[in-house]
Amino acid sequence: MKSLSREPLIHFLFIGAVLFLLFELFNDPAGQQSNRVVVTNGQIEYLKASYARSRQRPPTEQELQGLVEGYVREEIFYREALALGLDKNDTVIRRRLKQKLELMSDDLVGIIVPSDEDLQHFLKIHPENFRTEPRIAFRHVYLNVYQRGNAVTDEAARLLAVLSDDGNKSDPDTLGDSIMLPKTFSLSPVSDIAKMFGKPFSLELIKSKPGQWTGPVQSGYGLHLILVTDQIAGRLPLLDEIREAVEWEWSAFHRKELKENIYNEFHEKYTVEFEQPVNGTRNIQAISAAQAAEEKQQ
Repeated sequence: MKSLSREPLIHFLFIGAVLFLLFELFNDPAGQQSNRVVVTNGQIEYLKASYARSRQRPPTEQELQGLVEGYVREEIFYREALALGLDKNDTVIRRRLKQKLELMSDDLVGIIVPSDEDLQHFLKIHPENFRTEPRIAFRHVYLNVYQRGNAVTDEAARLLAVLSDDGNKSDPDTLGDSIMLPKTFSLSPVSDIAKMFGKPFSLELIKSKPGQWTGPVQSGYGLHLILVTDQIAGRLPLLDEIREAVEWEWSAFHRKELKENIYNEFHEKYTVEFEQPVNGTRNIQAISAAQAAEEKQQ
């Protein structure tokens, strides 16, 4: 799939957006016509629409006049603050501008509608994000190691023989020791089973043959004799089954990719320098270089 950062449409839109942002950021408020505050018809309509959304009704003439006066007041204070350099060395403003620039790249990805071919390719190269995990239904008979001690192994072998006997009519729920967990589990994702019994236990379940008692299998609780009653293998769904999820992941992936490409393009315009350290201490640049050398040797 062609990278979005190389698409002509993306470049065109991004360049236009950046130029607009740079104009807004660096237009000198003390320059020509900086003493003129023009309230456009579009701005007035925006104020009216914003008021109507929040109050569920249009503003009265008096309220609209107050909105316009508030806008003018805000604009004047904004320009004077810029003229005084109050935006400089302000962490909140710096982060806000960074966020606005990053949001622009989010908007660029948002206007691209991926084709079925794009989504199918993304599904193919990222199957781990969409593959359904196995689900297993099982019964178990629990044996408390701490109560039974060394005799637990012999008891497990005896109960396994009883359960494996086709002529046996014993109810498995009446065998073994008590435990604060169900004796029977319906179809459950393997990850959920692993959270309750531990990963080794869930792996043994996957390997077990359905319809046949086996064990003992150890968990964090003790020993278990297990019977897999049903099993559904994990699979990679078809695109039509998970289209919405694939579209979301596709957008998130390319949003991150585009942000990184934008940053790299910006970064190429700058030279990053570090002030020389004092008192013989190493600066960040030297530390980074040393770490890189150590990693290369390893």
